[in-house]
Amino acid sequence: MKKTFPFTLIVLTCLSLSSCSVIEGIFKAGVWSGILIVVVVVALVIWLLAKLFGGGSKN
Repeated sequence: MKKTFPFTLIVLTCLSLSSCSVIEGIFKAGVWSGILIVVVVVALVIWLLAKLFGGGSKN
């Protein structure tokens, strides 16, 4: 009994937690919001790189 309880608990946990619910949550958030976040992050990285490496010409 002592050895089978943890195994049974693990199996029940794995069966009750479905990865489909995670995927459903991602799609509920929306593809467009994900695209928007990616664009903002890429723009921020480009801006930071431009600031770091002297984004303007100095006379």
